[in-house]
Amino acid sequence: MSNSATASKPGGAGLLLAVVYVTALFFIWAFVTNLVDPLVKSMMVIYHLSNLEAQLNQFAFFIAYGIMSIPSAWYLSKYGYANSIILGLIGIVAGCLIAFCTAFAHSFVTVLVGLFVAASGITLLQVAANPLIASMGDMKGSSVRLNLSQAFNSMGAYAGGSFGAVFLLKGPLFDKNIVPTQMMKDQGLHFVTNVYLDIAVVFAIFTLAVFLVRNTITAHSPAMPANPESPFKAFSSKWANLGSIGIFLYVGAEVCVISSLLFFLEQTQILNVPSQTAGLIAPYFMLFAMIGRFVGSGLMTFIKATTMLTVVALGATILCLIVIFTYHMAPTPMGGTVNLFGYQTAITTGFIPGFAAVLIGLFNSIMFPTIFTLTLERSSAPASATSGLMCMAICGGGFISIAYGQAVDMFLHNFPVGARSLAFIVPLVCYIYVLWFALAARKAPVHAIEEGVSAGH
Repeated sequence: MSNSATASKPGGAGLLLAVVYVTALFFIWAFVTNLVDPLVKSMMVIYHLSNLEAQLNQFAFFIAYGIMSIPSAWYLSKYGYANSIILGLIGIVAGCLIAFCTAFAHSFVTVLVGLFVAASGITLLQVAANPLIASMGDMKGSSVRLNLSQAFNSMGAYAGGSFGAVFLLKGPLFDKNIVPTQMMKDQGLHFVTNVYLDIAVVFAIFTLAVFLVRNTITAHSPAMPANPESPFKAFSSKWANLGSIGIFLYVGAEVCVISSLLFFLEQTQILNVPSQTAGLIAPYFMLFAMIGRFVGSGLMTFIKATTMLTVVALGATILCLIVIFTYHMAPTPMGGTVNLFGYQTAITTGFIPGFAAVLIGLFNSIMFPTIFTLTLERSSAPASATSGLMCMAICGGGFISIAYGQAVDMFLHNFPVGARSLAFIVPLVCYIYVLWFALAARKAPVHAIEEGVSAGH
């Protein structure tokens, strides 16, 4: 793609069409990502997995960020934005079709391979779509476009979790106090594989639509750098490393909390609801995150980013402590009942840790972009290298979720009732690091975000 072609960037209907298609990508990858959360419960029941084994769903998905970020950046630099988006979508379709093949293979490994392939496609989409949406149109409106795209991302996350709860947790297999039979498990697997087949068909049609407008997207894409920086160059910068650890732990905390919410909320001492009902409540975590994103963006126009990050990290830490310290609390009735998505349940003190866990989403909302920006402003490495390293760090979602699953299995031996509450010590440690990072960043020297930075750490 030539610079002259990029420089022109004609507006009008063509630009609007390109923005619509690229914005839709934010919804798509969030939808697919958050579909994994109810899938964890589904696979655990169908294949009789331990908590650690069930979290392999998240590991297989998020490890793709660590493995595929650099190949994705190389592909983007060589073949451009439109081709990268098309290949990323094809990766999602291929991953969904592999997951569908589980209906014939009857192997949990097939599901894991499908998740990894789909996440590899999403990694390429993220590498391409984030800078692309910012560059489309007047640069003065870049923040508006980014906020709009992030809003669609949050909507996709909520929709994916809710859709998964309805269709992946369908049938008597997930009723309370049920003894699963092989017929129930086969039916549950049938529901899962059909969902992934339907998603593959829908996304294949969307991929074809993107292919037809690829020239329009290319016309509004930024020029590619001649020599893109390797993320490994960022290892020489203290703040690039500290920020990447922050992203690793933040994403890990978010993934392990939201993927465990369904299991946590359905417990007798918490909300005492069926799996599907808990699965419909859990996505409110992302709904709170969307609200927090809009409110936080407004507050950060007159409150320092380091102060905001300190406040939200402290809030998430306190909420984790509430969950942990109520691990032994009996579900004392507080009077009355409440209808939760068609299921009537008594209001008890278990609602306190339950609401605290869901509310963590509100405080998670601005962590990712704030950590990202604070790191870029303090890193001595080139901006593209620092950004690339932080994108690789998203794989923390896989590793921390595994640690959480291991913690639950470990606590179950001595605390069969409060194990899931005590396991919140895993995200607690992550949020404490984010809190420390926010406080440390207040004193660090700041510079403009640019390539070739060498001052500071």
